[in-house]
Amino acid sequence: MTETDIPRAIHAWQQELGADNVAFDAATLDRYAQTTQDNAPRPACVLWPTSTEKVQAIVRIAGQCGAALYPISRGKNWGYGDACAPVEGAAIVDLSRMNRIIEINAELAYAVIEPGVSLQQLHEHLTQNDIPLWIDCTGAGCDASFVGNTLDRGFGHTRYGDHFLSACGMEIVLADGRVLNTGFTHYANARAGRVYRYGVGPSLDGLFCQSNFGIVTQIGMWLQPVPDRFCFFAIAADRDESLGALVDRLRPLRLDGTLTTAIHIGNDLRVFSAKGRYPWAEAGGQTPLPEDLRAVMRKRQGIGVWNAVGSLSGSAAHVRAAKRALRRAVRGLGRIVFVNDALLALGSIAASCLSWTPFGKRLSEQLAAVKPNYDLLRGVPTDVPLLGAEWRLRQPNETRDPGALDPACGLFWMSPVVPMTGRDARAVTDLLAPILTEHGFDALATFTLLNERAMIGIFNIAFDKTDPKETQRAVTCYDQAMAALLREGYVPYRTGLRGMPKLHARGDVFWEIAADIKRALDPHGIIAPGRYLPPIVDP
Repeated sequence: MTETDIPRAIHAWQQELGADNVAFDAATLDRYAQTTQDNAPRPACVLWPTSTEKVQAIVRIAGQCGAALYPISRGKNWGYGDACAPVEGAAIVDLSRMNRIIEINAELAYAVIEPGVSLQQLHEHLTQNDIPLWIDCTGAGCDASFVGNTLDRGFGHTRYGDHFLSACGMEIVLADGRVLNTGFTHYANARAGRVYRYGVGPSLDGLFCQSNFGIVTQIGMWLQPVPDRFCFFAIAADRDESLGALVDRLRPLRLDGTLTTAIHIGNDLRVFSAKGRYPWAEAGGQTPLPEDLRAVMRKRQGIGVWNAVGSLSGSAAHVRAAKRALRRAVRGLGRIVFVNDALLALGSIAASCLSWTPFGKRLSEQLAAVKPNYDLLRGVPTDVPLLGAEWRLRQPNETRDPGALDPACGLFWMSPVVPMTGRDARAVTDLLAPILTEHGFDALATFTLLNERAMIGIFNIAFDKTDPKETQRAVTCYDQAMAALLREGYVPYRTGLRGMPKLHARGDVFWEIAADIKRALDPHGIIAPGRYLPPIVDP
């Protein structure tokens, strides 16, 4: 490899991709350097390939010119690094123009898509073509990439909530320009390429998830057939001590298959942030949110200290039996409500007819709060959860697009994997809440019961980047919180740019083997240097 020669690489990329698919003007570079982190490396240029062949050409030129590449699907990775590379001067490879829906198989319930396909695009394709399948949505917004979320082990809400577990067959461009197809898909005309994940021989798919070994250009995803019955449920527990009991009572229903979807348990602060911004005036500028004001806000919004949401789906008999089992399991913990299409429609009619009354107005507000969560569980994407990134903004930009990032938004995610026990949920909460409070931040918390035995804890530090002191407090808070999690053995399932170096430990054979694989596949560290693995340094 030659020494880095970005000008020569840019010229070659222009020749290969066309001038419209290469940009290095200041405005574009500013946009791709925008982040919710405290700061971000600035790219050298942005490339928009339109096919796998163009991605192959990009990596070959990068190898010849010593350029670092950073692939993104659509750049909506808010709170985990956004569209920013871990290193300065990288070429951002934006795959958003590779947005073909290559195949939908309604009979076997799967899709084959490119990285630029958004949640909204796939949902609309299924709806407009009357295909009876649901996607598994995330809270990352309508414009987020299904593939990008999958490759970072993101998750959603249905029984296909573990996205990587639902992926089947990948197409990957390697650093030398070769194309790898995983599972059975490397065999010509393989009949089971999208229905059996492992293929034959070593299973390589996992190597390309949360790594920098290649650029994924196509993926197969399993989808959910539209069920015969669907029912949303919400549980509101009024005591902070109820968190442990709630987890322990829901776990048996996950283990025995009564509950098949991801279940989200969020505290009142997380609910507040999803509905609006910090009440600066009511709080008198005080942070974190005073306890008496939290109680007032809970009563006003009709929520508990801890709130669980999920869904039941399947046959009518299964849904009825699951409702009975769920009622028994949470009896005495708090209020539980069940909502289906018929009840939602009836509520909308009542709210409309009684809109002039206090009851009608309150009912309308409650329906507006329920509808986004209800839709997410039915595979309908929404931008509403993105409001949480604006929780601490003093002067938000009200004129921008709802799916766009306000430059003032500061956000660090902390996402420990937690055994599905009440004592572990309590231990993580008691570990992180005092650290957040000490630095003036609200302990916004969610536990997602993702599979039968593990939860993902989601704690975020929301801050206003226009306030330098608050930004510095957020950085200090994040560093202390991550150190505490790792010390106590609650390792995150995913991190942003600031967290990646914290995962490495000298002498850890796991990371040594990962580095050996990186050297074998990408000996000069062309692809995403610094992403999860430390950058390779040539001898």
